[in-house]
Amino acid sequence: MACTHDHSCEDHDCSSSWSLYKHIDLTKVTALNEANPGSVKSVFKAWEERLNSSGEHLESNDGDPELLVYIPFTSDVKIKSISVVGGADGTSPSKMRVFINRDGIDFSDAQSMQPVQEWDLVENLQGMLEYQTRYAKFQSVASITLHFPESFGGDTTQIHYIGFKGEATQLKRDVVATIVYEITPNPSDHKTQAETGGGLSHVE
Repeated sequence: MACTHDHSCEDHDCSSSWSLYKHIDLTKVTALNEANPGSVKSVFKAWEERLNSSGEHLESNDGDPELLVYIPFTSDVKIKSISVVGGADGTSPSKMRVFINRDGIDFSDAQSMQPVQEWDLVENLQGMLEYQTRYAKFQSVASITLHFPESFGGDTTQIHYIGFKGEATQLKRDVVATIVYEITPNPSDHKTQAETGGGLSHVE
């Protein structure tokens, strides 16, 4: 199901305030099969800038349209929808498969694993479509991997924008767990005995 934005977006929660762009850990975003290493970072931008194609974009290697994009977040998020703006002349991705909280996936994994959800895409050159998630399955998302197996017939796949709408939680991904030990010697014994009690303390 896609939102076509043929309504008042403010009344339908389509405004930029729902964008998760600021919660993407951009320095750790990666892509497999990108023609220009690091170009994947250019497709994540503010909602208002989604149609700005004057800069760099993500493109697969010539003759191989498959792309795999890994996006970690700085805090756990709940994802309501995903938007993808692709290239013209058949280079937009035609399918999207999504995996959640699975680090280190390669093409072999993506092709063999069952995705959390998948969509048949349409050419969204004007950025007017968003693909609604099965929201109950997109809770507590620390990272998301997007698999684009093919384009609309082009020799490459081009992507100019990827956006997520939803909510961020307060749980940061750099949570520190502290284990506290209590050591209680027993003076009546020649050997030192220790009772250890532990607890996890999460620092947000």
